[in-house]
Amino acid sequence: MEKVAVIAITKNGIEIGLSLKKEFPTWKIYVPSKFSNSNSQIEWFDDSTTAKVGELFKTHEALVCVFSLGAVIRLISPHLRDKKTDPAIVVIDDTAKFAISTLSGHLGGANQLTEDIAKILGATAVITTAADVNKTIAVDLVGKEFGWKIDDDSTVTKVSALMVNEEKIGVFQDVGEKDWWAPKKELPKNVTIYNSFEELKNSNSKGNLIISDKEIEDKELLKNSVVYRPKTLVVGIGLHWDTSKDTIKEGVEFCMKKFKLTQKSIARFASIKKEANVAGLQELAHEWNVPVDYFEKEQLAQIAIPNPSETVQAFEGTPSVSEASALRSSGGKLVVEKQKFPPNLTVAITRISK
Repeated sequence: MEKVAVIAITKNGIEIGLSLKKEFPTWKIYVPSKFSNSNSQIEWFDDSTTAKVGELFKTHEALVCVFSLGAVIRLISPHLRDKKTDPAIVVIDDTAKFAISTLSGHLGGANQLTEDIAKILGATAVITTAADVNKTIAVDLVGKEFGWKIDDDSTVTKVSALMVNEEKIGVFQDVGEKDWWAPKKELPKNVTIYNSFEELKNSNSKGNLIISDKEIEDKELLKNSVVYRPKTLVVGIGLHWDTSKDTIKEGVEFCMKKFKLTQKSIARFASIKKEANVAGLQELAHEWNVPVDYFEKEQLAQIAIPNPSETVQAFEGTPSVSEASALRSSGGKLVVEKQKFPPNLTVAITRISK
């Protein structure tokens, strides 16, 4: 984490904050101005601690508070919203005996931050989330380091409870990184991996983890499943300089629906490099927060594709844009061959090679 604030309100706390800043130079230390000794490494504040904590809560990834847990709870409670947006909160006592993960342990990263701080200070890390103390799978963190997204988080609490209570959990994965569970470490005994949806559905598991870029139509299965969406798909776009954002969006959404793929698994768009980037594609990329790979026509002309076009060759200097750019970007295989949307849009989709 880069945007971390350390708040100290005692002389001991200042020394603890400075020790942390040696290891994490980007962290900022905030201390009431009544303790000021002109140390330029410290942000001295005149506001009340209550006001300062409220301000920093809204602007930082994490707060490290070097004072009592009870005081921290009272100070942050008016600002709590939900675990997806609240910053990580770690509390350290005034003698640095304990580092306590207090808020946003999983999604916010407070548990890992607590472990890191405890190691630096020689303190005891206090972590109370059930998945961690039971050394089992944290359902809301699976694939986070790879950028996976949870399709629908409404089932996370239910499946997490089943996981920590050691109920039978089934796992099915057909795409994405395989080492999402700690390498060389056995899965928990209550977790079984299945090779197909059918095996999973017939497994009588109480809960499921599904890792896929395909749409899942079995509503009963989804009631007790958490579905993760790895970034596995590259969408190749062939277009004219004035193709609009809405036209591209409609074409891509049509393809995703027709071939039962999910938008959440789009890793990037790919297209040909023109004299100027097409505004419509740039706008959609920004709206969906998806990057764009651009390739020179010479690079695309080298790619073997199933559906070459003489028209595209004449206008673009390569027999393919959508298929060739998707293949070039992904290094994988076509899952959706070129789809035409008159007058000037083509879409193809590849799956990234792992």
